[in-house]
Amino acid sequence: MKSKTVWTSEIAVFFLTVLLAIAAPAANAQARHVRWDIVNLVSGTVSAGGSASAIASDGSEITLTGTGTFVAPADAQGSSAVTGGGTWTTDTPSASGTYTVDGFVRFDESTGTLSPLTDAIGEAEDAVAGLAVLTISYSDGARGILVIGCSLVSGTPLSVGEGVTASKGPVDYFIREAAVFSAPGENLTAFHVKD
Repeated sequence: MKSKTVWTSEIAVFFLTVLLAIAAPAANAQARHVRWDIVNLVSGTVSAGGSASAIASDGSEITLTGTGTFVAPADAQGSSAVTGGGTWTTDTPSASGTYTVDGFVRFDESTGTLSPLTDAIGEAEDAVAGLAVLTISYSDGARGILVIGCSLVSGTPLSVGEGVTASKGPVDYFIREAAVFSAPGENLTAFHVKD
């Protein structure tokens, strides 16, 4: 009877070891602390405080400003550790207000560098390209999604877009306005990551 108990304990320890080995990589991965900005580009310097626009299927436009932070969990999905927001303006109907970020959906990082631009937001080596999806609430009661795409100056694949798209209630502003890299830059974004 005693040998059967020892044998059962050894099996339990074996399975526990296997489970810990499978879970260890996820436990060792760290959350990423990310700042996002809709930016200005003036005289080769990237700074917070820009605006970006997107267009709906009927040609109506939304223009957003904004900045904030989020914590991207190690699995890249789902978090309520968010801050920030900004202003919004639509042309049809003509309306404006503010929005706040209330949730994080996903962040996928890409390659690239900001050089030769000057970074007035954070450390240039912390700038990353990528795509973030956030949930937002508008001051008029509407809810929506904000998608921020950032393609850095060099080394980012052409498939990574620059600018924002957004939804506001049932309207999907899914066509990004073209990024303008000449001064003053428009429809530009930035991510800065701290581990």
